[in-house]
Amino acid sequence: MKTLVRTILVSVLVLSMLLAIGPATEAKSLGKITSEFYGTTVGGQDVYEYTLTNASKRPMEVKIITFGGIITSIMVPDKSGKRENVALGFDNLQDYETKNPYFGTITGRYANRIANGRFVLDGVTYCLDINNPPNSLHGGFVGFDKKVWEVTEAEAGADGVVLELHFLSLAGEGFEPGDCADGEEGYPGNLDVTVTYTLNDMNQLVMDYVATTDAPTIVNLTNHTYWNLAGEGEGDINDHILYLNSDRYTPVDPTLIPTGELAPVAGTPFDFRKPKPIADGLRSNDTQVIIGRGFDHNWVLSRPSFDDTSMILAASLCERDSRRLLNVWTEEPGIQFYAGNFLDGTLYGPSGRAYRQGDGLALETQHFPDSPNKPDFPTTVLRLGETYETRTIFELLVNKGQCRTK
Repeated sequence: MKTLVRTILVSVLVLSMLLAIGPATEAKSLGKITSEFYGTTVGGQDVYEYTLTNASKRPMEVKIITFGGIITSIMVPDKSGKRENVALGFDNLQDYETKNPYFGTITGRYANRIANGRFVLDGVTYCLDINNPPNSLHGGFVGFDKKVWEVTEAEAGADGVVLELHFLSLAGEGFEPGDCADGEEGYPGNLDVTVTYTLNDMNQLVMDYVATTDAPTIVNLTNHTYWNLAGEGEGDINDHILYLNSDRYTPVDPTLIPTGELAPVAGTPFDFRKPKPIADGLRSNDTQVIIGRGFDHNWVLSRPSFDDTSMILAASLCERDSRRLLNVWTEEPGIQFYAGNFLDGTLYGPSGRAYRQGDGLALETQHFPDSPNKPDFPTTVLRLGETYETRTIFELLVNKGQCRTK
């Protein structure tokens, strides 16, 4: 009970400090949805871009393509009403197909890393793509980010853009525990997935994820938008002010796989319980910061228990000059804060400027990395007859005062 009270008080305090509002998830949009042809994949599939606009007093616009369910642009106003794109990305399909570090993607079937690309479920060992040696990352070489999704609803008056994907199992049959023969790799169970993007008039981008399976499997879905609230291509995010509703995080080994420990953030660079600049501790000699080349870790959200799936404030991000404010609300138990450590100047966005280290950050709501191999972590197992359902809300406001710290 004390933990619950503390969680509520912390959320209220931060909301008061940042002049934010709660997630009005029932809010409707009086805006519109339009679409246009975006390009054709190397495999010959047509890709379309859908534009969601709302009727807010400070109008917002979100663009989504059917390739990877990628958010290509998020236009939001600053303190003066000037709208800029705050999401990193590309201006063409070819770059999204060939060089995308998950800009704006739906990631799955398992977001984040699985150690050594293998896990055991019901006594059977399954082997996955090793696309982030020695581990599997974000579903492998052809995860949800590389699939063309089908749009089943996108029109004026609709609740939002509904994307659907039928993802076939690649797992071989006749596995024996510990056996991972060549060619026998992949997730068990065919998966039907629906992701709905809704933009309401409260400037909230609501993401609803639903999945069902025909056999026991694992599922962990998220969106991998890279944010820069100063604007895409406008430099680094080191001076952004970040709050994370978490008093524990999951330390990692040198390959960025959680050790299994739930370590306290107190006294470490990972303590964002009071809003502070991202730069604080970014170049620390803390062992975990060194391993991640910065921040690339999972924070355990402050909940009464892992069974609690209520909607809570997970993170708040504020940019001082524009006073844009991002609140992240979720039903998930964790959030991955990635500070763009591996951007190296070789990628160029729509602005024509190179993306260098720290030019964007991701706040990925999720279950914990490597959960299938960590029995003490919240389970990611989905069984026949069950439904995976989770919601995350990105709320984009203008902070009326200064971005506050500590």
